[in-house]
Amino acid sequence: MASAATPPAGTPGRTDGAPVRSDRSPWNWLLLVPIVVPLLVPLFNRVEPTLFGWPFFYWVQLVFVGLGVLTTVIVYRATRRSPADQAAARDAISRDARDAAARRTHDRDGGH
Repeated sequence: MASAATPPAGTPGRTDGAPVRSDRSPWNWLLLVPIVVPLLVPLFNRVEPTLFGWPFFYWVQLVFVGLGVLTTVIVYRATRRSPADQAAARDAISRDARDAAARRTHDRDGGH
């Protein structure tokens, strides 16, 4: 069990040197594009132009799948951590796991 005096990983005010993680990147707003565009049905609710016999309404939805994948890749690459931040996070995780194991051992031995 975590003590109330120790803030969770990634919170401001950490004293163990672990990087502060924030998922509040403006790039995340781009993820709304593949959600909102397919909802604008009047823009693509028609038969022509056809592609290999498929009406526009159907094949443009397949294009939206590609748009969603492309958008997700762009946002992922724009918001991923630097190698130094990744290494610091791995160190913090292993340090937290080691501390938790030590606390379990301490608790199991009756606090002695």
